[in-house]
Formats: sequence, structure tokens, C-alpha cells
Amino acid sequence: MVQCWYMDDRKEDPQDDHLLEEIDTTTLCNRTGVEVWYFHPDQIRPDNESPSLIKLKKDRGYTYEDEIKVDPSMENYEAKLKTFFSEHLHSDEEIRLILEGSGFFDVRDREDKWMRIHVFAGDLIILPAGMYHRFIPDKHNFIRARRLFVGEPIWTPINRPDGDAHPCREVYVEHLHHNDKNGIEKHVLEPIS
Repeated sequence: MVQCWYMDDRKEDPQDDHLLEEIDTTTLCNRTGVEVWYFHPDQIRPDNESPSLIKLKKDRGYTYEDEIKVDPSMENYEAKLKTFFSEHLHSDEEIRLILEGSGFFDVRDREDKWMRIHVFAGDLIILPAGMYHRFIPDKHNFIRARRLFVGEPIWTPINRPDGDAHPCREVYVEHLHHNDKNGIEKHVLEPIS
């Protein structure tokens, strides 16, 4: 299952843990708006999807999906890693269901501090539209994931600082401030079936 922590400021080897302070997933979700789900790996195969995963896809309107495998055999691997690890946002949610392997999603909290999310097979994370983030595989250099979308995917990363003025960023920041001001907590969702 997902592990998460605040990151240290070291710049060397982004595939190291960079652990500063461990946190729980509820803290992660409350400080970022990220949603975390867990499915037993046997229940995430397309021929054996759990009822909870089917319901999640229906409830959120995910109508398109594909699969991505990140490992050294992919074309232009080093260049792809640099692109994935550049701080960026998207105008749509980013949804990843990890099928095999492991990796790091780094996200900014409401105070602009980096939090690292270590994902493994069975983890599903939803990064809100407008959230700055980046990705890198861990030291195993292998991850395979299903990507879910509402409609046809739009893959336009908006790098920082260009994203600061994007309307989705403004909505995201306002949502975080509203929840913070009103004490609204976003809880971790862990369907079991």
C-alpha cells in the first residue's frame, strides 16, 4: 500500500527515498486533495475487476483507459524520465492504478512543500487538476500502470511557473484554502471487496 512522507531538500539521485518526515495517508489527502485507493492486485485485472473499481470508474465518469510501462527498455528512457520528473500540472485529474512495480509521485502540499507518495501494485491515486506534481520510478526502474480518463485523454503538461496562472490551478488553490479555512477533511478511500 501507499507510503508517504515529506521530502528532504537533497538534489542528488531523485530515485532515492529522500525521506524527511513520515506521514499517514489521511494527512497526505487533507493537505493536498490527493485521493488514495487500494485494490488487491488480483482484483485489478481487466478480466477480474473488483466491484469497487467498476463503481469508482462509473461514479467518476472514467470512460477511457490505457496502460503505460516505464522501464529502461522504453524508447528514450532517460529523456522520458526528465520529462516525467519536471514539475508540472494538468487541466484534468491524473489517475493511476498500479499493476506492477513501484515508483514515486511527488506532490506539493498547501504550503508548497514536497510530499512523496510511494506507490505499489494495487494502489490507485487521483491527483487533482491544477496540482503541481512529478513522477519517477524508484530504484527498481519498473512500473506498469493503468491510466484512467474522462473522455479522450488530453496530455498537455503545463510546467511551473507557466501553470501558476492557469484557471485549473486557481480552482485547485481556492479549493485547498476553502477546505483549510472550513476544516474540511478529505479522507482516504480504501474500497474492499
